[in-house]
Formats: sequence, C-alpha cells, structure tokens
Amino acid sequence: MKKIRLMIALLGTGFLVLQFLGPDKPASVPAPNLSGIPEEVNAIIRNSCFDCHSSQTTLQWYDKLSPANLLVYDHIQKGRKALDFSKWDSLAPAAQSGILFYSLNKILENEMPLPSYTTVHPTKKISDGDIQVLKNFLVARTLSRPAANKARPQLTGSAGSQDAPSRLPVRPAPNGIEYLPDYRNWKVISITDRFDNGTMRIIYGNEVAVKAIRECKTNPWPDGSIFAKAAWKQQTNADGSITAGDFVQVEFMIKDAQKYASTAGWGWARWLGTGLKPYGEKAVFTTECVSCHSPRKDNDYVFTTPFTFKN
Repeated sequence: MKKIRLMIALLGTGFLVLQFLGPDKPASVPAPNLSGIPEEVNAIIRNSCFDCHSSQTTLQWYDKLSPANLLVYDHIQKGRKALDFSKWDSLAPAAQSGILFYSLNKILENEMPLPSYTTVHPTKKISDGDIQVLKNFLVARTLSRPAANKARPQLTGSAGSQDAPSRLPVRPAPNGIEYLPDYRNWKVISITDRFDNGTMRIIYGNEVAVKAIRECKTNPWPDGSIFAKAAWKQQTNADGSITAGDFVQVEFMIKDAQKYASTAGWGWARWLGTGLKPYGEKAVFTTECVSCHSPRKDNDYVFTTPFTFKN
C-alpha cells in the first residue's frame, strides 16, 4: 500500500513539474472574419479551422496541460505554416478561391479537421449540413463572378478532338517557358474535377514524373518532372451524364529547384483556349501560381495525388 501511495505521489509530483517545463504557448491575436464571405460560411471556418489555421487560437484548459500541449502546440504551428486565414486579405481572389476549394476537399476526404482534434473537441466537427453550406457557397461564388468567365475566350475544342492547334506557332509564357505540345503523349497520372467552377481535368506526367511515382519519390519531386493539366468545361447531356465540353486551358509545372528557386522550385505556365493564348501579362504572374499552391507547401506545392503505377 505504501508503495502504491509513493508511486502516486511521485507521478503527481512529476506531472506538476511538467506543467512548469512545458513548451511556450502559441501567441493568439484576434483574427477578423474572411472578407467577402457570408456570415454562415465564416462561422463554420472560424469554429472548425481558426484554432490551427489563424492567428487566433482558443485553447481549452486540457489543451494547456503537459505533455499533451506538446502535440497541441505542434499542430497549431504546423497548421499556421500550411494555411493562415489571418492573411486572407493579402491573397489574390484566385488564390482565395483555390484555398477554399482545397479546404473543402480536405474536409470531404476526412483529413480536416484532424480526427485527433475533433475527438477531444467534438464541437469543432463539421456536419453534413456545414459541408453542404460550403459547397453551395463555392458554386454560387463561381457563378456570380462573370468577370472571371469573361477573361476566357470562346472555346470550341473537346477532350475527344484535337483540343489545341499545336501545329500553329504558340507564343511562350511571359516568364519565357515554351509551350510543350507533346504533353498529350505523356502518361495520365490523375483525373480531377472542380465542381466549383464546372471543369474537369486530366493531369499528364512526363517520363521523369512517372518514374518518380513508380519509385514513390514524389516529395520532393525530382528535377525534370513536368506536369500538364488540361481542363475542359463539364458538359451535362440530356441523359444526365457529364462529358468534356469546351477546352479551357492547359497549365504546366516544371521542376528545377535551382532554375526556379524564386518560384518554389517550379516553372509555371498556362495557355488559354484553343488559341493557346499565354496567361499573364508579365512574368510576375507566377506569384499568383505560388500563392494558390502554398497550402500544399509540405507536398512540394503539388495538389495532385497521382495514380499508383505497378511495374
């Protein structure tokens, strides 16, 4: 009995000592609501995302106890580094939309909020109703932005046809990257859709990228890896099926850690429509690309999860 009491006393003393030796609590500064976002959407994001993805963190008493706070504070630091909603107003509209779409995808994949977080913070869970609110908002946000649609030329190509006149001269991107017409002969590494802007995409990878996928060496991707993401408008047919409609654009990511060190190690380029008009007026357009992909910094700035290839 004395041994048990002694053990309890030692454990209690050790626990108390830990409270004075724990890590520094992350700073918490009030963060405003996201501008241009409806109140009901802001409420969901603030409740379920702000604790780890903004400058404002509300900690429960048990979050502050050592050694649990080691894990909690680490999550907060990594979360802010990956995505900080406090910097919302500094982002371009395209980057804001990309972050919202990325966040919703993480929610749909049950990756966010972290299951370990919602287990001890059940009020932070995102319900099916919340998800529907987010979906409806993203769809409405896209439809209510005619300026974004107007920026694209009238398109006529389709996925099943010669979607881009590659035999015609194509001007390089403003940063000097040349158009790569042979991307259609590369291996398809993923297929995605963006319900928020009504497009479907096919992502192609060159031989270097495919080799990296086979060898599971994709974070970081090796120099020489190139992705081509071709997008078409979704076309809803009379029978309810969805097929590729007008060709929208093709964009490239070219990995060269040294050459493109100033743009996160990637060369970025995009051509719009069947006329293959280079996107952007000046080379600085790449800052928009990096900003949009910044939530995936820990994944070498790549959104795409490639197919698994067997040798």
